[in-house]
Amino acid sequence: MKLSDKEWKPFFISSLFQEPKRGKRIVNENHIKGNTPLVSSAGDNNGVTAFIGNKEKVRIYEKCLSIANGGASAGRTFYEPFEFIASDHITHCKNEILTENQYLALASLLSGKLPEKYSFSREITDYRISREKIMLPVDEDGEPDFEFLEKYVEKKRNYLINEYTEYAKQKIQSITYKEIESIENKDWESFPFVKVFKIKGGFYNKKPPIESNGNIPFIGATENNNGITEFYTMENIEENSKTGALPNEAIEKKIFEGNCICVTNNGSVGFAYYQPYRFTCSHDVNPLYANGYSMNEYLAQFLIGAIEKQKVCFAYVRKWRPKRMVKSKILLPVNKQGDPDYEYMEQYIKNIMVKKYTDYIGYVKK
Repeated sequence: MKLSDKEWKPFFISSLFQEPKRGKRIVNENHIKGNTPLVSSAGDNNGVTAFIGNKEKVRIYEKCLSIANGGASAGRTFYEPFEFIASDHITHCKNEILTENQYLALASLLSGKLPEKYSFSREITDYRISREKIMLPVDEDGEPDFEFLEKYVEKKRNYLINEYTEYAKQKIQSITYKEIESIENKDWESFPFVKVFKIKGGFYNKKPPIESNGNIPFIGATENNNGITEFYTMENIEENSKTGALPNEAIEKKIFEGNCICVTNNGSVGFAYYQPYRFTCSHDVNPLYANGYSMNEYLAQFLIGAIEKQKVCFAYVRKWRPKRMVKSKILLPVNKQGDPDYEYMEQYIKNIMVKKYTDYIGYVKK
C-alpha cells in the first residue's frame, strides 16, 4: 500500500469540514484552575498550552482538528481526541463521519502544507482557510478516498506500535531495576556547577549556510528536537572555517564529543538535552561534561531535571553564558559523605524508565 499508487486531486478544506471556526480569546489573567486542556498556537504537545476550568465565554470542541493560526507554529495541525477549550489562536475543523485514523491523515497532510504559507506576518483567517485546498487520494468516482486513508494510517500505526514495543522490551532487558530509597527521604545539597560539570562554550555566532545534509548535529537555542536544528558534514564545517564563519581554531575543536549535556543560554534559556553523539553548536549553547564521575544517559536525565529548574532565573535579557554559569549552583541528592549521589540519581531514572516501558507495553496490549 503506497501513497504513490493512488491518484491525487485538490479539494477545498471547506468542503471537508462543517464551518471551520476559530476559538475565542481568553487572556491568562482570566484563566480559572481546572482540568480542561486549552489548545492554542503551539507546535507540540497537541497544541495544549494550559489546563483551565473556564465554562463561560469559551468555545469547547472535541474530536476534531486544531490548526494554529499564526506565530512560529502557524499551520501546525493536530487531531484532538479529547474535549478542549479553543483559544482564538487556533481554528477547529470537524466532520462527524471521519474516524481517528482519517483525522490523523488529514492532520499530517495539512501540517505538511500550511506552514509554508503562514507565519507571524500572515495569519490564517476564517476566510483564508475556507479558500485553502488540500491534496487527497481519490476513489474511482474522483471523490476523497477516506477508506484508503483509514487503511494506510492503520497499517502505519500498527507498524510503529510493533517497532516501539520491541524497542521497549529490549530496553527493559538492558536496564536493571533496583529498590532504592524514596527521593522524598534523600538529603539534598547545593553544589557549584563547576564541581559537577566541566563547562564549555559553543562556537557559532551565526548558523552558517549548508549545502548538503550530513550526520553531525548542530545544536542551537531551541526548546525541542533535543536542541538539533540542522545536520552538517565535516566538509560544511571545514568550509565555513576557511571563510571565517568560525573562529580560527583547529577544525577538530569545532566538534564536541558526545555523552554530555547541552544547555541553552540565550533565547529559550535553560533548556537542557543529553547528547549521546559528537556535535557542533551555537555559542547560545553551553556543553557540560562530567567532572570526576561517569556520565550516561540515565544520570544525564536526572541532572537535566535539576538544571531546568533554574530556567526561571534567566531570559533574553539575562543570558546564562558560561561566565554566569560558573557562579550558578545546582541542588542534588547526596550520599553519606555529603557528595552528589550519582549512583542513586542514575538508578532513580532507570527505575522510572522500566516502569514507563512496562506501562507502555501493557497499554498497547489492551
